[in-house]
Amino acid sequence: MYNPNKYNYQPMQRVEVDGKRRYLTPDGEKLPSVTTILDATKSEESKQALNNWRKRVGVQKAQEITTEAAGRGTRMHKWLENYVKTGETGDPGSNPYSIQSHTMAHSIITQGMINCTEFWGTEVPLYFPKIYAGTTDLCGVHSGAEAIMDHKQTNKPKKREWIEDYFVQLAAYANAHNEVHGTKIRKGVIFMCDPTSLYQEFIIEGNEFDKYTDIWFKRVEQYYMQFV
Repeated sequence: MYNPNKYNYQPMQRVEVDGKRRYLTPDGEKLPSVTTILDATKSEESKQALNNWRKRVGVQKAQEITTEAAGRGTRMHKWLENYVKTGETGDPGSNPYSIQSHTMAHSIITQGMINCTEFWGTEVPLYFPKIYAGTTDLCGVHSGAEAIMDHKQTNKPKKREWIEDYFVQLAAYANAHNEVHGTKIRKGVIFMCDPTSLYQEFIIEGNEFDKYTDIWFKRVEQYYMQFV
């Protein structure tokens, strides 16, 4: 069930401050995004792994892969947003790229989102006053528990240990939701699909959610100490 009036989600604009993009919150604050903070505080090991991949495949090829993946993810998100709001994905037409992303969305719906009983919003703007802001894919109830949910396209299947920043991101959005809207969300869900429509699902809750909350606020502290 789509219940967009359960919480009073306020839109946020993107603004530029000293050449850096910020979210303008309803409080009038200009805050860095969750993704900005995570990118700025990546470990040297993570940065080196990305650089090694670019060298291995070549800079031009790496850009082509990145651009194609981004387009596929955007199209998949469109179908999923349609589903949340209307109960239907819509017609992909005859474009092969559109058909591929539509099929990926269908895998996420039938294997993952089928377990959701309530949707509060899609592309939801969230912020933690004075600290950070961002937009999460989905808020609602998953398998009986309030949750923050993200849809991810992936070029190939992922192992849990490869995507820890995704879990940190979920914890960040959940804590922002709790702070502003008075909820007690302690669950995050990743719905993931690759171009072959292989579906994967990753959940954090309980003590694991607390662990990633601690990691997130340490990253926030690191960001403000180094870059602000």
